[in-house]
Amino acid sequence: MNDAAWSAEEARPLQRIARNVATRYLLVAAELLVGLITLPFNLRHLGPEAYGLWMLTAGLTIHFSILDLGYGGAMVKFVAQYRASRDARALNEIASTIFTLFTTLGLVAYLIVIGLAFNLEHLFNITPAQAQLGQWILLIVGVNVAFNFAFAVYGGVCSGFQRYDINNTVAVATSLLVAGVNIAMLLLGFGLVALVAATTAVRLSAYFVYRRNAYRVFPPLRVRPSLFRRSRLREVTAFSIYASVIDWANKLNYELDEIVIGVFLGAAPVAVWAVAHRIIAATQRLTNQGNAVLFPVVVDSDTRNNARRLQTVLLEGTRLSLATVAPIAVILIVLAEPLVAGWVGSAMLGAAPVIQVLAFAVALRVANATGTTILKGSGQVRYLAMVNLGTGVANLALSAALVKRFGLVGVAVGTLIPIAFSAIFIIFPAACRRVQLPVARALRHAVWPAAWPAVVVGLALLAVQQTTRATLGLALVQAAAAGLLYVGLFILAVGRRDRANYTARIWELAT
Repeated sequence: MNDAAWSAEEARPLQRIARNVATRYLLVAAELLVGLITLPFNLRHLGPEAYGLWMLTAGLTIHFSILDLGYGGAMVKFVAQYRASRDARALNEIASTIFTLFTTLGLVAYLIVIGLAFNLEHLFNITPAQAQLGQWILLIVGVNVAFNFAFAVYGGVCSGFQRYDINNTVAVATSLLVAGVNIAMLLLGFGLVALVAATTAVRLSAYFVYRRNAYRVFPPLRVRPSLFRRSRLREVTAFSIYASVIDWANKLNYELDEIVIGVFLGAAPVAVWAVAHRIIAATQRLTNQGNAVLFPVVVDSDTRNNARRLQTVLLEGTRLSLATVAPIAVILIVLAEPLVAGWVGSAMLGAAPVIQVLAFAVALRVANATGTTILKGSGQVRYLAMVNLGTGVANLALSAALVKRFGLVGVAVGTLIPIAFSAIFIIFPAACRRVQLPVARALRHAVWPAAWPAVVVGLALLAVQQTTRATLGLALVQAAAAGLLYVGLFILAVGRRDRANYTARIWELAT
């Protein structure tokens, strides 16, 4: 096998990581821009009832990703593993085995979609007319779900060859094109069903681009049902089973709230929740991109028993993650009302207190992401899966218990409490134990330098808010000033040695 077939830039790993992270941020920025434009546009043209119905029904399909069963992440792991050993036969057998499995799961998913589509009136507090419209939405979106399963293999090949940048570029183009089609369909006077059909067609077309890219990255790739191997399925399953539990738990933690709201409160409040969820989800994506590329570093360090490197990953990863999310969380807590009113109008101000509560949750989750990666990549994936599952179940139970009395804020509080408990008292201490690092030292070197500047910025921002009448423009100016103040305080907080270290890394990227 020609070495060119395995080329993925072994040299200059920092540059490769930087390119992958940069394109991930480009994707986040594109999706943020699309969300900022299309959400209020769709609300204005469709109305809260129709938009809420769209989010409620289409949101059902998000949960079908649990059928992935952890094989998506396992695909990346084993492609990378057999790429490292230059074993094309094993790589093709892995890809073909998972392709056959995912194609079957896609068909199963669509059968479930059909069953849900014709029983919406029994699942949610909606009218018969809404149920009929929701049927069409779900049946159309379900096609995208089925295709996504099969074609995920090709994206996994690119990721396994450390070409996240290719996948990210396709995703950016797709997101922008979907937004353009969305706006055009509504401006031309088409209804919700036609809109959903048109945007789904764009997404289906993109899957064939992912397929082409996989063959460009690895020309000897062969994805065929005849290469399905039961032995490969057993090999992959040994890793994927606990990864799937983590995925299911994440659904319980972060994506079932809309279902709880739909069951107890109806479709209209889902639109209000969607505003808050869009902002919080964007914050998480914006601030948590770096941790995705840490997983192979953790695996390598654990394999080599490099405890010092694992300690460095935990300390620096946690500090930088918290420093990234903390100022945004503070801004959302203090400026939630003017930001919501200026973005989608005062009719959606009910989203502001939800944003304020969930800002704490997303800050904890992102700050703890490095600890989670440490546990997952160093042989404690089973422990992490059980913790996440318990957190998810507690989230669902608390949200359902609080929603009737406290409404949307009750659902948000039900999400925050178990996340905070598991992050502070379980996952972070477990990660410290795994890398043989005292918790007090980790708090002092990783958490404190990023936390106290956020407190100072929050108090200053709150003081300014007490003396001014916030508008969207003024709120954005205040947010920018708060961000700059945080950066200055953080640079001061990390100390001289770490400042020199960060400067050296930036210089390495630039040269």
